[in-house]
Amino acid sequence: MSAIDFSDPSTIAALTDALTAAGVDGLEISRPGANLRIVVSKAGHAQISLTGNAQPQLAISVAKAPMAGHFYPQHSSDSDGTGHLPRAVSSQDVIGFIRISSVLLPILAGRSGLLARQLVEPETLVGFGDPLFEIEPLS
Repeated sequence: MSAIDFSDPSTIAALTDALTAAGVDGLEISRPGANLRIVVSKAGHAQISLTGNAQPQLAISVAKAPMAGHFYPQHSSDSDGTGHLPRAVSSQDVIGFIRISSVLLPILAGRSGLLARQLVEPETLVGFGDPLFEIEPLS
């Protein structure tokens, strides 16, 4: 079995997503020179602590679709709803909507950071868990 690459943000993101999907509260992995701890809250958000000689580059998180429907990005200061990227968001900011028939379900950013990139075109039919936006940590 090979060692986990603590410097790979995609590996850490995959571990976090797997823990969240499985309903596990957290995970701690230790090895000489490095320690990774992921704690998942009941709201599905994760706190990641990485110590040692392998620090990841900027960890990019992804805002995902909370259910299937048509995707509509939104920014409250834009009349056309297209938004200007990148822009700073807080964890409770509405960054878009999923439309199901005549109902709009708001999509929250889920973490504070820089809303860097929209991954889906407006009005696209998306499924549960489909990536919608990339959110980078603020430096």
